[in-house]
Amino acid sequence: MAAYDRLYVAYLYYFNELRDYFECHEVMEELWLEEGRSPLYQGLLQIAVGLYHHANGNVSGSIKLFSAGLDKLAPYPADSLGIDLGSLVEDSKFYVARLHRIKEEPFAPYDLTIHLVDPELVELLEHMKQHPPQHDEEDSHD
Repeated sequence: MAAYDRLYVAYLYYFNELRDYFECHEVMEELWLEEGRSPLYQGLLQIAVGLYHHANGNVSGSIKLFSAGLDKLAPYPADSLGIDLGSLVEDSKFYVARLHRIKEEPFAPYDLTIHLVDPELVELLEHMKQHPPQHDEEDSHD
């Protein structure tokens, strides 16, 4: 059951369950630093921050982070890290396209979902939903 780092599962928990993109950033940044600054983790982090920026009215920051994230995720297979990365990339591209037209066609921020394709990862996320992560470590950094 240790194929996925707990911080990665926490990222998915915050992304899909709580829709807390700031916390996504916090846990993924910690994992990214621990795991040697993987572009895959950084890309996932940047997609979450893109959603966070749009929700806070920062359209240009959202476009910048989404675009950087998409660049990082582009070389990876559609089924990376137990998720349907291909769908996330396509959904993110569509979101960015809409952001580029936001003045002509305004829209409210909306959530994206990361679809899990590995049953083990689904089980780990279900376990985390029953035993949510504690914020002690993140709070000590503030």
